[in-house]
Amino acid sequence: MNTRTRKKLGHIAFVCVITLLAALYIYPIYLMVINSMKPFKEVLTNVLGLPTKLALENYAYVIEKMDYFRLFLNNVVITIIGIAGIVVFSSMAAYVLDRRQTKCTRLIHTLIITPMLIPFQTIMITLLKFMNTIHLNGTTWGLGIQYWGFGIPMATFIYFNFMKSIPREIDESAMIDSATTFQTYGMIIFPLLKTVTATVVVLDVMWIWNDFLLPLLMVNSSPSSKTLVLAAYNFVGSLNTKWHYALAAMVLAVLPSVVVFILLQRYIVEGVVAGAVKG
Repeated sequence: MNTRTRKKLGHIAFVCVITLLAALYIYPIYLMVINSMKPFKEVLTNVLGLPTKLALENYAYVIEKMDYFRLFLNNVVITIIGIAGIVVFSSMAAYVLDRRQTKCTRLIHTLIITPMLIPFQTIMITLLKFMNTIHLNGTTWGLGIQYWGFGIPMATFIYFNFMKSIPREIDESAMIDSATTFQTYGMIIFPLLKTVTATVVVLDVMWIWNDFLLPLLMVNSSPSSKTLVLAAYNFVGSLNTKWHYALAAMVLAVLPSVVVFILLQRYIVEGVVAGAVKG
């Protein structure tokens, strides 16, 4: 067997493995979608098969029952507040930490990214009590602000690595033109972070939009501040679960973030590899 044949067979095997893995990941989504369009009885008797009749009234009922458009607006507000703070503060921190390499900034950098190693479950009770004390619990804007603390460490890590690819001569040229540090960051450096910013935005939109545990702790007791995922959980009960409604609610809840991911997924790879080569 010659080298060309071995490479071809290896490529075919690789494609088969990747296709199998993709099918394993997609299959649960497929089950969720097809069962969301079945009557309740058919969900119980024929989980794996296609629906014999499209029960689109499931979606109409769910939209009305969960007040979908109001909760959609809640998700939008929470996500925008969370993303805005994460992008602004983490990019500013990464810029200063990269440009001012001292023992103090290296210590601060370590302290900023260390929370990435701390599981949320270990601090959630303390966080809940603290947020109650400062009255940031039970509101959409308060929940959005809380995502800053959990999202900034990873975003700062990504921005910091990318910042190394931006020549310091740009800063020196700006200083010659009498630009302040903030002007240099806002007018010159931040526009150069477009690719990595898109990566941070896509990853954090997927996380914040579909998050369940933090909203469950912080806004579950406030009906006006609930999120879509929390509302979908209302169709799941300890004694009786309306699976056709629950699955329809989950499809409606995650669909916006999936659309955003599909439209912007190329920026994830570009942003991750963009800082790999310095220049």
